[in-house]
Amino acid sequence: MYNINKSFFSASPLEQFEIIPLIPLELFGLNMSLTNASIFLILSVALSIFWSTLVIYKNRLVPGNWQSVEEMFYDTTLTLVKDNLGKKGYAYFPFIFTIFTIILYCNLIGMVPYSFTVTSHIAFTFGLALSIYIGINIIGFRTHGIKFFTIFLPKGVPLFIVPLVVAIEFVSYVVKVFTISIRLFANMTSGHTLLKIIAGFVWTMISIGGVFVYLQIIPLVLLLALVGLEIGIALLQAYVFTLLTCIYLNDVLEMH
Repeated sequence: MYNINKSFFSASPLEQFEIIPLIPLELFGLNMSLTNASIFLILSVALSIFWSTLVIYKNRLVPGNWQSVEEMFYDTTLTLVKDNLGKKGYAYFPFIFTIFTIILYCNLIGMVPYSFTVTSHIAFTFGLALSIYIGINIIGFRTHGIKFFTIFLPKGVPLFIVPLVVAIEFVSYVVKVFTISIRLFANMTSGHTLLKIIAGFVWTMISIGGVFVYLQIIPLVLLLALVGLEIGIALLQAYVFTLLTCIYLNDVLEMH
């Protein structure tokens, strides 16, 4: 048991992000295997639906603890929509709330030992951001038609610098999908990597024994503090991702 634990804690901190096929499946020449990433994504979605259904089913005038937490998430998302989109954003509230809850559950489930953090992979965060980005642009085209392209040309720009301004605006507009995805991926990956390094350091000091057993208190306290900080980051990153989604949606609706 000692050797197993020692080899586990001495492993690379990046091994926790490895995608492992759990149920191999090939369909029409395509690899459709269920991996640890897909399993935990399904679990996050299922848990989100289950919690929301449970709160609605047992809805009370005086909410309990679980209902209070769910209502807090609801109010937080509703405030984001009101502040950034106004009344016109109510139609998009279910979409925004779904994004917030799915990312939040993926982040929090990733904090459970021996689980998998879906949002620590750029493939997932970029795929989600790209899907949202495409959807937002479709909304922009449906709302403004061909006038949507004026988003790349601010009013009052001198004619001789129009090509340069359009190029800069286009690049900055396209970069949005990368910034929103990389922000979430980088924060979750760096936080979990640091936790694994500190945890491995604590276990190494325990394994050495002697006076080092007492010195483990310092990194252990630091580890507990980092766990609390990482939970806060998990909440914050879900909030930031949702906030940026609201801002980008408002840009195509208002044509700023």
